[in-house]
Amino acid sequence: MSLLELKEVSAFYGRIQALRSVTLEVDQGEVVALIGSNGAGKTTTLRTISGLMHPAGGSINFDTRDITNTGPETIVQRGICQSPEGRRLFVRMSVQDNLLMGAYIRTDKPGIAADIERVFTLFPRLKERRTQISGTLSGGEQQMLAMGRALMARPKLLMLDEPSLGLAPILVETIFTSCARSTRRGRRCCSWSRTRTRRSRSPTVVTSWKRVRS
Repeated sequence: MSLLELKEVSAFYGRIQALRSVTLEVDQGEVVALIGSNGAGKTTTLRTISGLMHPAGGSINFDTRDITNTGPETIVQRGICQSPEGRRLFVRMSVQDNLLMGAYIRTDKPGIAADIERVFTLFPRLKERRTQISGTLSGGEQQMLAMGRALMARPKLLMLDEPSLGLAPILVETIFTSCARSTRRGRRCCSWSRTRTRRSRSPTVVTSWKRVRS
């Protein structure tokens, strides 16, 4: 049984069809990438999985449960979390406060504190800037923080939307290496990228590619 399964999913923005009969699967322990040009429907696929929009047809199952018409807050509680395109940080809040916002559904204070330290282990630069206002971070640091905030929810499935957009190759490699480390620690990772090829060695992090039928 796949961890995540989309069957014949279609979605619209008004009268414009953004997804047409999309079918894909993500198994446990995989790092999966969905690649396509601008407007291909990658972000819409993420939004549909996350419950930010509901499909006009088809079904979505996660961890043996149907989440096709489930609200986003319940989907987070069930174990799906995403780092959105554009990072969407709380730019007037500190690095540490942004991480705490990622754990808003949790009440285990010792576990939250331990997970913040784990994020700092994944991204040592964030530890150096833990009290800094997030809006003043560099692009690469903001991407690390967005990913770290998503990890604070302890997701079973972590989805990254445009994780490498606008970043230098060395930072891209850092992001994908951290994704691989997170996967080894028990999280599953879906990476959505708009570029068709990557010239850095970071694709070695992607351990499995899924064919998407649309």
